[in-house]
Amino acid sequence: VQLQASGGGLVQAGGSLRLSCAASGRTFSSYIMGWFRQAPGKEREFVAGIEWSGSSSWYTDSVKGRFTISRDNAKNTVYLQANSLQPEDTAVYYCAASSSRRSYGSTSRTDFGSWGQGTLVTVSS
Repeated sequence: VQLQASGGGLVQAGGSLRLSCAASGRTFSSYIMGWFRQAPGKEREFVAGIEWSGSSSWYTDSVKGRFTISRDNAKNTVYLQANSLQPEDTAVYYCAASSSRRSYGSTSRTDFGSWGQGTLVTVSS
């Protein structure tokens, strides 16, 4: 599967952005999807994941209550709604896909085999 992320930009603290990730192919609904981010000088970290139908999702603690992951299988797209953004949310955000059931509930980047190119989110204070 090929992934194309978009929707990043510059926003003030407290603002919102919606990131999108469009996937190619006709088997999008068979993939577990995730969002990761990488801040300058830091390792890539898990943000949120969602299972095949969209009925179950999981988040890293720092974004719970602020970010929401969702998917539209008819549009082959996964979204990340990011609210109450803070400067520490500044990073390149990547979408990722996994065809393995083992990735359900996973927060490890090694469990996701396909990656998009990333979209930059900058939050000013």
